[in-house]
Amino acid sequence: MKYTNILKDIIYNDAKVAISVLLETDTTKEIRIVFKAGQLMKKHQTPFPITVEMVDGELDFGVENQVHKLVKGDLVALDGGVPHDLTAKTNAIVRLTLSKLDSVQRVKNVEN
Repeated sequence: MKYTNILKDIIYNDAKVAISVLLETDTTKEIRIVFKAGQLMKKHQTPFPITVEMVDGELDFGVENQVHKLVKGDLVALDGGVPHDLTAKTNAIVRLTLSKLDSVQRVKNVEN
């Protein structure tokens, strides 16, 4: 068994989004992304499918030339190879589920 709490030790960085690995399983990596209002992750894509869960807050999720307003409780599944971007409208906490084959460093590179 592996255990973590997505709401423990939340830090809202002033300069950039805060990305941390919550846990890894045999098939996935569970990532927490913490946004301050106004922070963004520029357009990017992943080679593998992802799942995005809004744990708290509100953000704009841009995909295929459409902006979707995501709020607490929303869950999005996105195929690999689909460009997307995120802009926090409020302070926000996102859970990102990556394929085990994907790289956490790739995610961190998006926000640099």
